[in-house]
Amino acid sequence: MVAPPRADAVPGATADTAPTQRDRHIQTIAEAGRMAWQCGSGYNTRARVEGQIGRWKQVIGPALRFHTDAAQAIEVTIASEVLNRMLDLGRPESVRVA
Repeated sequence: MVAPPRADAVPGATADTAPTQRDRHIQTIAEAGRMAWQCGSGYNTRARVEGQIGRWKQVIGPALRFHTDAAQAIEVTIASEVLNRMLDLGRPESVRVA
């Protein structure tokens, strides 16, 4: 899991000799910038997946209703089709302002 460090984060005491994962992320952000870190670390993909799961839970619900694996597979297929069709019908056009 990749969680972004806070904007005012500083490396730990052992960052020079034995850097932790957090220390390496902080160093990368300092060297290349936050946007480059997001692309390189896979943070954008994680955020996109979290958004998709949130949309799923909001529209479909937090749990599957059927108990058998076959029925759950069908339920997921139908729910995915519904969400994809909703995207095709009502996806807003976004324009970057700044």
